[in-house]
Amino acid sequence: MLVGYMRVSSTGDRQTVDLQRDALVAAGVDHRHFHTDKASGARDDRPGLKACLDYLNPGDTLIVWKLDRLGRSLPQLLAIVTDLKTRGIAFRSLTEQMDTTTPHGELLFSLFGALAQYERALTRERVMAGLAAAKRRGLQGGRPPMIDTETLERITAALDGGASKVSACRTLKVPRSTLIGTLARIGWTAPSA
Repeated sequence: MLVGYMRVSSTGDRQTVDLQRDALVAAGVDHRHFHTDKASGARDDRPGLKACLDYLNPGDTLIVWKLDRLGRSLPQLLAIVTDLKTRGIAFRSLTEQMDTTTPHGELLFSLFGALAQYERALTRERVMAGLAAAKRRGLQGGRPPMIDTETLERITAALDGGASKVSACRTLKVPRSTLIGTLARIGWTAPSA
């Protein structure tokens, strides 16, 4: 069975799915098997897409007018199409002429997978380079510490002097979970009795 999915970004009357509907009908999709969303493609919680994916069975084919109607990012598209493939469901995009039931479509899908992997590697490389550059300038990445250095010194001195963590937290108005996490990060250990 051929199942069609259509999406427009605007919830108003400015955008319609008429062009997509016409293309899907021309591809052989019965109007009873259409699923539609009026939402951004970046959203993961699209009710029409969820209903469409739940409706599909092994041997069915999901057809979209254009890849960006299904998802905005390459990783999102790959996740959806990979899930379809593992469930025995074919996928076709009319504009890009991608059909996972053909050798050409399989090649395109494999190329998309390789591109997504390459994109992830480049992103990681850029992040690591940025962190290294910041470190060379004396900056440290990540969230700022919740307990400033002076307060932390006062707390560790109190704890080294025999005070309990609870009393130190009350006195210096620091949440207990924050204190425990900070002490673990700096490697503080309780003095032996």
